[in-house]
Amino acid sequence: MRHNVSGRKLNRTPAHRKMLYRNLVTSLFKYERIQTTVPKAKEARIVAEKLITLAKRGDLHARRNAARKVMEPAILQKLFEEIGPRYADRPGGYTRIMRLGPRKGDNAELAILELVDNTVRPKHTDTMKRKRARKVLEAQEKAEAKAALMEEAEVEKAEAPEAEDSAEVEASAEEEEKKED
Repeated sequence: MRHNVSGRKLNRTPAHRKMLYRNLVTSLFKYERIQTTVPKAKEARIVAEKLITLAKRGDLHARRNAARKVMEPAILQKLFEEIGPRYADRPGGYTRIMRLGPRKGDNAELAILELVDNTVRPKHTDTMKRKRARKVLEAQEKAEAKAALMEEAEVEKAEAPEAEDSAEVEASAEEEEKKED
């Protein structure tokens, strides 16, 4: 029996498992949303929440402990400067797991592991129909903009001769006044 034995082995050696968690957590902090299997997401969530708690503390000892798990210095800096302060008022529950359903190849249950209150916009995969529709709309907008520019140019041309004519009329009126004096 497994009394008080926590964590999943995920059919990996301890070193492999440790590196897997490190890579998952580094990617999570880099992209703020990753797609993986449900068991991996559940295990990575544990590591990620502990690291965010360290980032909330923000001291040197916490930074060095987090550096043992986060693989890239730039991501470690992001963790302590952006992600930690973002959750300063939150007592826990920094991540969310959303199940996606089975993977097509091996029927493994997929999930999205993401940071709560993240600023990342979801990716939308466009179908060919949407892409064509977007191109048509862009072409229409360009044509409308071109037509508006042409109209403005015509209006300016129409106004320009009138201005010249009025200047000529004023000049001729001044000449007549001089002759009369």
